[in-house]
Amino acid sequence: MDGNYNLIHDYVIFSAVFALFLLVAVSVYLISLNQRLKIKNAKLSENNRMIQSRLNEVQLEHIGTKLNPHLFKNILNSVQSHAYQTYMSLDKLANVLDYILYESNNKFVSPKEELNFALSLIEINKIKVNPLFDFRIKSKIDKSDSVFEEKVFAPLISVDLIENAFKHTDFLAQDSFILISLELSNGIFSMKVSNKASLKNVLHKDHSGFGSQSLDQRLKLIYNTFYTLEKSSKNGIFTAELTINLGGFYDKMRYS
Repeated sequence: MDGNYNLIHDYVIFSAVFALFLLVAVSVYLISLNQRLKIKNAKLSENNRMIQSRLNEVQLEHIGTKLNPHLFKNILNSVQSHAYQTYMSLDKLANVLDYILYESNNKFVSPKEELNFALSLIEINKIKVNPLFDFRIKSKIDKSDSVFEEKVFAPLISVDLIENAFKHTDFLAQDSFILISLELSNGIFSMKVSNKASLKNVLHKDHSGFGSQSLDQRLKLIYNTFYTLEKSSKNGIFTAELTINLGGFYDKMRYS
């Protein structure tokens, strides 16, 4: 009888010690988790502060007169509505804002700089797209190309085609898609954007900021005979393809 009592007594003590140990372990884990969350929140707050500071700089420099204001609105709405990806989004947004603030005022930038900007802009827009959506990016960039780091690219040329693809796509259609292809080879830059067009939008009526007409005029004034911009719409699929002979244009700049 005493043996059974001692056995029960030992079991109760063991259970109490184990429960206490488990409680301490859980408490330590929760405290550690809380500290990590505080650090992460502090980083996000600092990033928010930096982004707000950069946005203020944009307003002071009147960049909004050169860039479609809907670009910022769309980006910030995407970031705000996807809090779980906020840190990555703010990092990409910082890259975009830096480019707009410090590079877009230049007459020309390098293909390297414009392509980095375009890819950051695409990543920000992708946030608002369902992960199952058919979204494809094809990039074939020859970094050894002679013009890759030369100042021959008019800044923000890629904005219009990227924004229109996301703006005018029917994301609810089962066969909907966006395809963006970027290529630089032998001094020739090409950008092709295809998407399933939404019936709610009329693609040829775009009067905002860097609209289609504005892009056409800008390309003609800068590149004249060194570019082609072709647009087509067939079976509900809109395609725009821009090709710029950067090598030929660079030669003209050097010898003129």
